[in-house]
Amino acid sequence: MKYVASVSFGKDSTTMLLMLIEKQWPLDEVVFYNTGMEFDAVYRIRDQLLPVLKEHNIKFVELYPRRPFLFDMFDRKIKYRNKPGYHYGFSWCGGRCRWHTHQKQDRIREYKKSLGDDVIDYIGIASDELPRIERNSTNGKRLPLVELGMTEQMCLDLCESRGYRWIEYGTNGEEIDLYQVLKRVSCWCCANKNLEELRNIYHYLPKYWNRLKFLQKRTERPMKQYGSVFDLEERFKSEEQK
Repeated sequence: MKYVASVSFGKDSTTMLLMLIEKQWPLDEVVFYNTGMEFDAVYRIRDQLLPVLKEHNIKFVELYPRRPFLFDMFDRKIKYRNKPGYHYGFSWCGGRCRWHTHQKQDRIREYKKSLGDDVIDYIGIASDELPRIERNSTNGKRLPLVELGMTEQMCLDLCESRGYRWIEYGTNGEEIDLYQVLKRVSCWCCANKNLEELRNIYHYLPKYWNRLKFLQKRTERPMKQYGSVFDLEERFKSEEQK
């Protein structure tokens, strides 16, 4: 039997990892899927925790996409489903077209299958994420945060109390706490971000906003139903003038 924790190094999965270690639950491996499109703060949390894993003799495995994220987003030749011909790239990942989410899940599943043993899969879902709990309550999966009764806010509070904070830096070097401006610290280019999150990226994280504009230049598909990244920028500018 292998005990494997899927960890994205956001607040919930980080809390799960800390609890597994502190409560001495069996844990053989930590698996992190690196999209290459994570916030810098996520990679810093990962690097903070690597020595902790080493100290407890827990194997760390970092998986990667089979093809670069941007290749699949813009350049991969894809056959149309319902008509002849091809198009290039999946464009934005999010909404009904969560193409990279599916690739991530398949890649992690393949790795666990390659272990050649029964796997207990620890998943970092908080106790107040009811729809996700229902989707992930299957054989072979354990939800430690649910078993411990830990909500999302409790997970964030615990991480901060242990010195784990998701910090980025603004235009003038000021610290920006990602969990103060984003509901969920997913990939910085995730099209599932809501309008308020995108507004906060525009105002507080110009480095990432400029990256979003660069991506939008390469696709005709708007990032959101509100319009393209450039439409959103005009909207946010007009809000400032009111």
